[in-house]
Amino acid sequence: MAKRLRTRKHAVVLNRSVGGDLTITIVLLIFGVFMFLPTYLLVITAFKPIGEMFLTPPLFYVIKPTFQNFIDLFASMTSTWVPLSRYFFNTVFISLGATVGCLIIGSMAAYSISKVRFPGSKLVFNLIVYSLMISSTVTGIAHFIIYVALNWLNTYTISIVPIWASTLGLYLMKNFIDGSIHDSMIEAARIEGCSEFRIYLTLVMPLVKPAWLTLMITVFQNVWNTGASGYVYSENLKTFDESINSIISASGTQGAGSAAAVIMMSVPIIVFLISQSKIVETMGSSGMKD
Repeated sequence: MAKRLRTRKHAVVLNRSVGGDLTITIVLLIFGVFMFLPTYLLVITAFKPIGEMFLTPPLFYVIKPTFQNFIDLFASMTSTWVPLSRYFFNTVFISLGATVGCLIIGSMAAYSISKVRFPGSKLVFNLIVYSLMISSTVTGIAHFIIYVALNWLNTYTISIVPIWASTLGLYLMKNFIDGSIHDSMIEAARIEGCSEFRIYLTLVMPLVKPAWLTLMITVFQNVWNTGASGYVYSENLKTFDESINSIISASGTQGAGSAAAVIMMSVPIIVFLISQSKIVETMGSSGMKD
């Protein structure tokens, strides 16, 4: 007799037992709790008074919640000679500039390598893949020499333009285009007289929306958390995260540091939660081919 397939919401699912599904759910739940624990501890620490921060063993809850850490943080920030709004402007400007540029250049390059046949396209893509294995520390000296020659030191440019050369986003976009757009669609558009740029803008980009949304979110999160380039020395060009670290190091206030960390991580977390389904779809499709 044929074995019945299990269905869930009218879709066929893996033919595991109920006990197997329950075990997997419990294991994933345990790992999820452990992964969320550092974030939870950081958030509750931001609301702890000084007396509760140094209790041994540490408490996983707050006895007397307070906003004093946030008050101390903004008091320290407003006492600096550079306005707090300047740090926020630098953070937003650098994050948006790097994200938009990386999206435009990465998506155009991915489309060219995937659908525009030119001599050496496979070699170019292989070099891009190999570059993912090279640490930025290895190329630090070469980058410094180039930045000096271009007179980029201590400018906004050095914090934005190098991000545009991110190869990880290009790799994800290229694989997603390979798996989502058939060559016949591109050829039909060319026969109709569409230019390559029009095909890229009106055909390719709408169909690979999950991929470029993932690229935008990933780049934005990385730049937001990293801040300005290490070659920026002017206080007027530094980001909120760097200014916070300097102020906390000088004052030695642990509570204000936890409050600053909560503020900085809240924006990337909110952005990720809003579009997590697109990220999962892109990561799952980047390694699949027809």
